[in-house]
Amino acid sequence: MTGVRGARGVLLTFAVLALAGCADKQNTLAPASKQEGRISTLFWIMMAGAWIGFAIIVGLLVLGWVNRRREGLPGGGGERAATRIVIVMGVFVPIVLLSTLFVYSNIFVVKSTAAPPPGTTVRTLGVVGHQWFWEVRYPGTEAVTANEIHIPVNTRVNVVATTDDVIHSFWVPQLNRKIDMIPGRENRVLLAADRTGVFRGECAEFCGLQHAHMSMQVVAEPVAKFKRWLANMARPAPAPTSSDERRGREVFLSKACSGCHTVRGTDAAGKIGPDLTHVASRSTLAALTIPNTRDYLFRWIHDPQQFKEGVKMPSLHLTDSEVNALVAYLRSLK
Repeated sequence: MTGVRGARGVLLTFAVLALAGCADKQNTLAPASKQEGRISTLFWIMMAGAWIGFAIIVGLLVLGWVNRRREGLPGGGGERAATRIVIVMGVFVPIVLLSTLFVYSNIFVVKSTAAPPPGTTVRTLGVVGHQWFWEVRYPGTEAVTANEIHIPVNTRVNVVATTDDVIHSFWVPQLNRKIDMIPGRENRVLLAADRTGVFRGECAEFCGLQHAHMSMQVVAEPVAKFKRWLANMARPAPAPTSSDERRGREVFLSKACSGCHTVRGTDAAGKIGPDLTHVASRSTLAALTIPNTRDYLFRWIHDPQQFKEGVKMPSLHLTDSEVNALVAYLRSLK
């Protein structure tokens, strides 16, 4: 019975691993940029080389096993032939292959994935890592958002990344390699999507309890649509139009919300949590942890720890009436 359970456990593990690779939300082998295409090509080259090397080694082992009772090697030559095989396959071939991979990866991969040097005419955006969300700014504008990065398609975008607390790592697998985000330093990476779409990214450096729930998405869209989005993000928050929205703004400004969040156009200028000036325009909450719907927003405000244990946002112990008003106001911030 123990053996059967063990076998089932092994099969279940393989099934989980296989199914985990079926989703196309974050696929390093489905590049959407020239930079990631070079990385993907390098992967397949190395994979092919590894399998060829594995096949040669297995072939030699089989050959040795078949001829284990014979003296020397097939074709004659004995020890000299064995020595030549060891020198060629164990020394010469690895040096040639590794040298070729080193040159190829540095000339055709690393340089093509690097961010453009300072002074190059490209669009720049700043990304700051926090526990556990992404702050996104567009220099030259007032636009600030969180967890959802918009870029124009077929445009070179220079991401300047840093962190406000611990070490994070910025990685959008379908667009480019990952970069570390280190306190007190700036690191850069190039994003340039060849097609429109939504590309998922992750923090690739363990950064605390909710590291697994620190995701982002990059939205690559036509230039005209991106310009409209950016112009809207740069505006201050719209004024409330209904009684519920006005009451919700009062709750937001009078409670602890305004001490942690910014809503441009109001007195709220907190820096601990994400900027909420246009929070209703986002598709998710809590760094892609939950969808941005009325029900989830209500539950998030009521008790954020149920979705993201350890997050800095506390339960404010608001009444249901206050939460409903607050939801109405936040849902109006588009």
